[in-house]
Amino acid sequence: MKRMKRLILMALMSTTLCSPISYASSSGSEDLASPASSSSGHSFNPKILREYDIRGTMGQTLSIKDALLLGQRFGQMMQKNGLKTLSLGFDGRLSSPELTAALIDGLTQTGIQVYNIGLGPTPMLYFAIKHLETNAGIMVNGSHNPALDNGFKMALKNRPFFAKDIQLLANGPSESKTYGVGISQEVSVSKIYMDRLLKDYKPTSRRLKVAWDPGNGSAGEIIQSLIDGKKLNVESFPINTKIDGNFPNHHPDPTVAENLKQLQETVLQNKCDLGIVFDGDGDRIGVVDGQGRILWGDQLMILWSRDILSRNPGATIVADVKASQVLFDDIEKNKGKPVMARTGHSYIKTEIAKTGALLAGEMSGHIFFNDIYYGYDDAIYAALRLLNILHQSDKTLSEIFDALPKSINTPEMRIDCPDDRKFNIVAAIKKALKEAEVAFNDIDGVRVQTKDGWWLLRASNTQALLGVRAESQTEEGLKTLLGQLQSYMEPFGLKLP
Repeated sequence: MKRMKRLILMALMSTTLCSPISYASSSGSEDLASPASSSSGHSFNPKILREYDIRGTMGQTLSIKDALLLGQRFGQMMQKNGLKTLSLGFDGRLSSPELTAALIDGLTQTGIQVYNIGLGPTPMLYFAIKHLETNAGIMVNGSHNPALDNGFKMALKNRPFFAKDIQLLANGPSESKTYGVGISQEVSVSKIYMDRLLKDYKPTSRRLKVAWDPGNGSAGEIIQSLIDGKKLNVESFPINTKIDGNFPNHHPDPTVAENLKQLQETVLQNKCDLGIVFDGDGDRIGVVDGQGRILWGDQLMILWSRDILSRNPGATIVADVKASQVLFDDIEKNKGKPVMARTGHSYIKTEIAKTGALLAGEMSGHIFFNDIYYGYDDAIYAALRLLNILHQSDKTLSEIFDALPKSINTPEMRIDCPDDRKFNIVAAIKKALKEAEVAFNDIDGVRVQTKDGWWLLRASNTQALLGVRAESQTEEGLKTLLGQLQSYMEPFGLKLP
């Protein structure tokens, strides 16, 4: 133990802990090194330039000028590549309409044809890109972040626009070349989107009781319309379906157990078979069973992977580095090929394209079906695929949950850590692990495997925090793992929750 602490201190001395990391850093920093200046003199705040998207707090790090500049830069980049058409949508946050208007202004200044699909969930924007056959897409949304946050998620030529793409867009000079004036037109795709969701839905005579909680997020209207359409063959108990950017009932993040309490109460009061919750923009799912117990993303992945592998033996299934070892083992046991990937929807989509995986998912609830769907993360579609499994089964979700392989693990624990420190801390601990000759996987942060199980430490790419998790087969093993993790964190003044 003394040798380990000495190694950490040595790593500390050789690592700068308070200076921003440049984008090119091997640590994978989400914050870019320098602001991007426009011809008008406006610059992006470097803090909003994240790994997967552009995201900040309105009135502090994010402004209407950012939306205008983004539209101009993105439009110029499209024109430079011979691309002319873009689908655009926005979520229910209070700042989304004005950000959208400025974004459209910037895009049309560069001659881009904008198809504005309006208010709705992020997966509906992904669907619109496919359905309208546009060259690109931008979603104005703050995902699961607090109400004052907002941002932009981008796609270009059927792939996510992230990491180096954002660096080039933000730091590249504005062009003086003009491309004429584009136009923007409103296009409704919600009915066609819902028809596509229902295409793969196969209800039976078994009538399920389901509680729904869109959390006042942008999936609310779609969920309510699906319920009202009476094609689900379920008895529904919806809550929080009204879209409200203040999120008055609970924070729109289904990975935090506190945010599922209202859903759990609804399930228990109405004796539902299950409850389904969505994040603020409808691309992440959370589930509780009939007893109110939470099934995390990696546990749900076992159900979906078994279903897909029953029809596609040997298929590749991708899960992120935070997922339980139980999931990877279960995929292999059911004649599938498990692949571990970096956390983040952009990285998962890239891995799907690389491996041809039929299913991918994250513990956070981003689920990607690529067997008979499009390979993007759609929590509403994932919910219907889960209901399909239950319609076909003679067991309740609680019974299925009880039969899943067991391990003893923590949820993902979050430790506040400034953006300008978090990657440096992970880098220092990685160096100390190497010096101590401890085996670990560094695909995303450090995932350390020992005889007791594994622990993970990684820097979030969306928030100023470190994420940690551990898993063992015994209580004593988990205690040992958490003790080891804590010993590596202590020199940085960090403690496990």
